[in-house]
Amino acid sequence: MKTLVEQLSSYATYHRDPRNIVTHFIGIPMIIVAIAILLSRPHIVLGDLSLSPVLFLIVFSSVYYLRLSLSLGLVMSALLGGCWMIGRTLAAETTMLWLSSGLGLFVIGWGFQFAGHYYEGKKPAFVDDISGFIIGPLFVVAEFLFMLGLFKGLQGEIERVAGPVAVQTKKNGCQTEDYRETS
Repeated sequence: MKTLVEQLSSYATYHRDPRNIVTHFIGIPMIIVAIAILLSRPHIVLGDLSLSPVLFLIVFSSVYYLRLSLSLGLVMSALLGGCWMIGRTLAAETTMLWLSSGLGLFVIGWGFQFAGHYYEGKKPAFVDDISGFIIGPLFVVAEFLFMLGLFKGLQGEIERVAGPVAVQTKKNGCQTEDYRETS
C-alpha cells in the first residue's frame, strides 16, 4: 500500500490550479453525499442498526483512511458518518425524493469536477489510477486543513513532489505562474 504522502502527492499532481481545487471542494462532497444517499437503499433494520450497502463502503473507506493516517482517518470517518446519516435520512423518504436528490447531487458534483479539470487543463486523476476515487475526498479534507494552517509538514512533503499550487495567467501577452505561499 502506498503511503499517505505518496497517495496525496500523486493525486495532487492533477490538482495544482486553485480553481480546480475550489471546484473539488464543492463537487467531491456532493458526489460522496450522493453515493451515501443512493447506497442507503436497500436497508435491513436490526434493532437500532440500519444495514445498507453504504455502511459497508463507509467501514471499508474508514479503515483505509485510518491505515494511511490516524488523525486524518478519524476526520474522514466522522465526515463519512455524517454522510451516512444524510443518506439514511433521505432513504427513508419517498422514492422520488431519495432518487432525485441522490442522482441530482451526483450529476451536479461531477459537473463541478469536470469544470475544475477544464481550468487545470489535465484529466482527472482516476483516469490514470482508480485509487483517485478514494483519495479525492481525503485530498479535499487535507487541502482544507492546509488552508487552516494545519499539517504544514504534510503539505510541504506533497508540494516537494507535486509542486506548489499555481494559477496560469497571462500578463502583457506572456504566460506566468503565481504560486501559493506554503510557510
